[in-house]
Amino acid sequence: MRYNGADGHPGPVMAIGGAEDKFRERAILSTFMALSGMADARIVIIPTASSIETAGERYKAIFLEFGARSAHIAFVHDRAHANEPEWNSVFANTTGIFITGGNQLRLSTRLGGTLVEQEIKRAWSGGATVAGTSAGASILSSHMVAFGASGPTPRQRMAQMVGGFGLVDQAVIDQHFRQRDRLGRLITALAYNPFAVGIGLDEDTAVFIGPDETLDVEGSGGVTVVDASEVSFSSMDSASEGQPICMLGLKVHILVAGATFNLHTRVASATNLLPTKQ
Repeated sequence: MRYNGADGHPGPVMAIGGAEDKFRERAILSTFMALSGMADARIVIIPTASSIETAGERYKAIFLEFGARSAHIAFVHDRAHANEPEWNSVFANTTGIFITGGNQLRLSTRLGGTLVEQEIKRAWSGGATVAGTSAGASILSSHMVAFGASGPTPRQRMAQMVGGFGLVDQAVIDQHFRQRDRLGRLITALAYNPFAVGIGLDEDTAVFIGPDETLDVEGSGGVTVVDASEVSFSSMDSASEGQPICMLGLKVHILVAGATFNLHTRVASATNLLPTKQ
C-alpha cells in the first residue's frame, strides 16, 4: 500500500462497513495488518462500542494469527476509566488501532474528549493506522450519525447527529449501508451539513484514506459517496418532523474496489477499473 505515517504525516484511516470477512480471505483485515506493520505491528483493539467485554477477542486472535508482534484489548468501562493515566503506556508504541462495532453512542459518550481519544489522535498523528468497523467506522468522521430510521427518502429528523473523532474531516460515514437501507438517513445528515461528503459503506467493504485525502475501496460490496457541495436547494429548514426533504444538486457516486474519490477535490475516478490497452 502507498500509505504510511512517515515524513510527519498522520497514518491512514480505514473505515469498514461491518461484517467484514473474518474466516476466508480476510482481505480487509489483512490490509489493516499490512498498513500497521505486519510482523512489527503492535495493535490496540477498542471494543467499547459493544456491551460484551470479550468482543475484541476474535480480532485479537486474527491479528496474532497474521503475525502481529502484540495485540492488546483496551475495553473502556466509563469516562473516569477513559481518563486514567494508564492509557499513556497502552497507546505509547502502537502502530494500529482497531475500533470494533456495537453502539456508536457508547463510543462518543465514553471516549469523547477523554484521554483515550487524545491518545488515539496522538498515535494517529505519529503514523499509526486507525481503523473502525460498523460503529467504529462512524466515529472516525467529524459528524457522526448516532442513530436514525431506515429508508431511501430523506426526512426531517430522520438522523440524529453527534460529534465524532474528526480523523476524516468534513465527512459523514455510515455503515451496513445497502443492507440496512440507510441512504435516506445519510442524505438527511448532509441536509444538516451541506458542506460534508457522505460515505455509505456496504458490509464487507472498506475505504482507506491517506494523507492525500484519496478514498480507496476494498472489499466485496460498494461505497456510496454523496457530495452535497453543489446543493442548490434544500427544504430541510421548512419541513415538519417526518416530512420528506427536497434536495437539488446532489452528486452520487457508487464506488467498488479499484475506484477512488478525493475528499478535497471531490473528484471520483475509475481509472483502475478500465481495461488496459494491449
